[in-house]
Amino acid sequence: MNNIYDIAKPWIKNLAVYEPGKPIEETARELGFDDPSEIIKLASNENSLGPSPLAARAMRKAISSMHRYPDGDAFYLSRKLAAKLNIKPDQLAFGTGSNEIIDLLCRIFLDENSSIVASERAFVIYRIIAASFKARTIQAPMKGFTHDPDAMLAAIEPSTRLVFFANPNNPTGTIVDGPALDRFMDKVPPHVMTVLDEAYIELLPPKKRPDSLRYVRENRNVIVLRTFSKTYGLAGLRLGYGIAPKECISLINRVRQPFNVNAMAQAAAIAALDDGKFVDKTCATIARGLAYFERELTASGIKFVPSVANFMLVEVGSGRNIFEAMLREKVIVRPMDVYGLPSHVRITVGTLGENRRCVKALRKVLAAAV
Repeated sequence: MNNIYDIAKPWIKNLAVYEPGKPIEETARELGFDDPSEIIKLASNENSLGPSPLAARAMRKAISSMHRYPDGDAFYLSRKLAAKLNIKPDQLAFGTGSNEIIDLLCRIFLDENSSIVASERAFVIYRIIAASFKARTIQAPMKGFTHDPDAMLAAIEPSTRLVFFANPNNPTGTIVDGPALDRFMDKVPPHVMTVLDEAYIELLPPKKRPDSLRYVRENRNVIVLRTFSKTYGLAGLRLGYGIAPKECISLINRVRQPFNVNAMAQAAAIAALDDGKFVDKTCATIARGLAYFERELTASGIKFVPSVANFMLVEVGSGRNIFEAMLREKVIVRPMDVYGLPSHVRITVGTLGENRRCVKALRKVLAAAV
């Protein structure tokens, strides 16, 4: 018998394992469905329209150069994105999804004597990664299903180094507006780095988006996280980025691995930044989908949390049981017990046809559960 557990860092074996949305192929295999294409996945907040067409074209063109290592500094992508965001290229860092940026931040700022602050129902990956560095997670209570900035400020201790503020928040789909965020940022103590996770921000109408990049331009202790996964439909390429003062970016570049962003992802992202038509279509599809779910769930007497993102938190009784019943109806949603919400599932907004199938299946399984 091997002794791998004996020689590993002892706390690693007790870490929680992140549960992703169930893949379509795995669902078909486990439940014996012959045709995986009959299954719809509304579990991982992916873009139901697929990838940006301009990005797809760029990927096909890039295939012939995949024997070359990628640009380790993402030179062309950083300059194009910086121009779009009105920041400087040295205020950008790229990662294999924004999750890698989170990991790198924890690598820089956390150890066994430090802590992070996050809301009690914020993205679970924050506390999982923090725990891998033996840092404590201090969970601040929310106001209903929305971040409470005052509670988050009150939770900060002398040991706190990172405060994670997901806005909009996953899994609740709620947002803290600009004025409230300004008040929060003005009170964060100087020994703390604020991480504003804005994975879904581009899906909102411009007037609803807080001007978070202003904090970067003012050289505050802040990093804004964004991604190409949601708005541009490039989740499979795993490309996220952080926007921060150049001193923070310099630290990130010291701990990130060389060539951490692959060449295909860079080519796709450069092209996607020009695909305003696709972004508009995505936002319109989500707006219609949210309105559809609100209308149909209300008509069925099913409680939900009003959302500004491309998903909705829905109260169903036993979330895990309803999730499993929905699988048998060939609809994948996401149980929320890992977030302390055992009576809820999270449903991604899909196409109109997918949304209709989901509501029909949900009504059926809830009726059977009574």
